[in-house]
Amino acid sequence: MTVITEQAPETQLIALILSKAAVDQGSPVQILLCDKGGDLALKSPPTISQQPLVPKNISPAGLLSKFINSGVKVDVCAIYLPDREFGKDALIDGVGVATPPEIAGYFTQAETKVLSF
Repeated sequence: MTVITEQAPETQLIALILSKAAVDQGSPVQILLCDKGGDLALKSPPTISQQPLVPKNISPAGLLSKFINSGVKVDVCAIYLPDREFGKDALIDGVGVATPPEIAGYFTQAETKVLSF
């Protein structure tokens, strides 16, 4: 499980690059976006998250879209939307809203590793 709370695009991108490497090695990955990290899931994410970074020449928002399109489970945390002035319709298609019991059930499994950025 990769938890992204950071707003800095380099941190967001390395979290996603490491997650992609895990997927490429055959590990299941789930992504949870909270706080400023949740803004990546918006239909209109912050401009800074849309700008490609070297050396991969991809943006955090672009790589997140690739994850969603490949079927990786991506959610915003349960308290992301209630603390905003917009609803689920502001999120890109394919992004869900996690519940605490669901996330706890996932990250308490013995084989689950949690990376937080």
